[in-house]
Amino acid sequence: MESEGTSLSKVREANWPAVLFFIHIHLLSFYGIWLVIFEAKWMTLLLLVVLSLVAVLGVTAGAHRLWAHGAYKASTGLRIALMIFQTLAGQGTIYDWVQYHRLHHATFATDADPFDYRRGFGYAHVIARLRKLSPLQEKLKSEIDMSDLDNDPVVVFQSKAYWIMYGILFVLLPLNAPLEYWNDSILSAVFVIGFVRYLVILHASWLVESGICVWGLQPGEKCPPDSNWLFILTKTFWPHYHYMMPYDYKSDEYGTYDSGCTTAFIRVWAALNLATDLKTIDTPVLQKALAEAAKSKRPIQTCLDEAVSKQSLPAGHYLQRG
Repeated sequence: MESEGTSLSKVREANWPAVLFFIHIHLLSFYGIWLVIFEAKWMTLLLLVVLSLVAVLGVTAGAHRLWAHGAYKASTGLRIALMIFQTLAGQGTIYDWVQYHRLHHATFATDADPFDYRRGFGYAHVIARLRKLSPLQEKLKSEIDMSDLDNDPVVVFQSKAYWIMYGILFVLLPLNAPLEYWNDSILSAVFVIGFVRYLVILHASWLVESGICVWGLQPGEKCPPDSNWLFILTKTFWPHYHYMMPYDYKSDEYGTYDSGCTTAFIRVWAALNLATDLKTIDTPVLQKALAEAAKSKRPIQTCLDEAVSKQSLPAGHYLQRG
C-alpha cells in the first residue's frame, strides 16, 4: 500500500502567467539593451548598476545566507536594510523565497527537487521557473519548518506590506529618478531601469539554484575541465559543498569560496558588530574530512558530519567577529 507522499503526482504543470510574464520581460529588455548602448544617460546606467547590485545582495546576503540558512545573525537595522534590498529584487517575499529554497535543499538532486540540476542548466535556470510545483512538492513544501521566520518581525512585516513596498520601492521610485533628477527620457526610465534591471536581477538570483550547473563539477568530470571553458569558467567542488554545509557563510552563490562580494559584504558588517555569529568550518576540519573520504571511500557528507561532530560543532562553527 502506497503512503500518501508516494501516491501524490510528481507532474509539474506549466504556469502560464509566469511563462507570459517572463517572455515579455525578455523581449522588452532587448529594446532596453539598445537604449543602454545608444541613448541612456550615464547617470541612468549608474543607477541601473547600483540598484541591480543592491537587489542581488538582498537575495544573496539576505534571503539566502541570513534567512534561508542562518549563516550569521544580523542586527535589527541590518535586517531591515536587507529586507528593503530583497524587496528591490522583485522576487516575492522573503518568507516565500526561503520556503521554496529550503524545499530545494531538502530534496536536492532528487526527482522532487524543483530545480533538479541533473536535468541540465536550461531546466534548473529557466524551465523550472515556468512550472507550478507538483502535488508532491506542494506537500513537501508545506512541511518545511519556517518557525524561525514566523518569529522574525522584519520578515512578518514585509509579508504583510510586500505589494505596497514593491510598488513604491521597486517600481515608482526607481522609474521616477531618471525623469526627476537628470532629465532622461521616459523610454530610458521604463526600459532600462524597468525591464533591463529586472532581467539582470532575475538571472543573477536564479543562479543561486542553477549555478551548480555552471560552476559545479559533474560526476566523473576532470578538474580543471578538459575543454575551452577553462578560459571562461572555473569548475570547482564548492557549489556541491554548499549543499553539504549550507550554513557556512563563506559559500559563494557564484562558484567560489571565501572570496565573493557577498562574503566581503557580511564581513564589513561583522567588523561593525552588526553581523555576528558568522558560521563556518575551520579549514583543518575540512581537510581532515576530505582526506578521510578519499582514504575510506565513504561519502564526503558522512565524513564532514563526523568531523564537525568531533569538533563539538553540531550547528556549524561560530566564527566570532568584532
